[in-house]
Amino acid sequence: MSNLQLAVASVGTQANVYFDGKCVSHGITLADGTKKSVGVILPASLTFNTGAPEVMETVAGSCRIKLAGTNEWHTYGPGQSFDVPGNSSFDIVVEGAPYHYICHFG
Repeated sequence: MSNLQLAVASVGTQANVYFDGKCVSHGITLADGTKKSVGVILPASLTFNTGAPEVMETVAGSCRIKLAGTNEWHTYGPGQSFDVPGNSSFDIVVEGAPYHYICHFG
């Protein structure tokens, strides 16, 4: 298991729980105001809406995603990431092992 080291950050201790507990994350704000979240998605098929643009970085597990307005599914595993435009959405399918991620906002 690896750890992300943050020099100076504020971590939300209250979990963000979505989709009846199928997705749980914690918000992080770095000293420069950059916002991120670290979380896990349990096996499920979900649709997420975005406000700001996001980069979803895969830490462990894998997922299949389809961005709004497209018909193509793409698979991502550890060390890979995908971009999601702001004011959009994406479908995500997690099968088997939970999907661990870091979401970079903005």
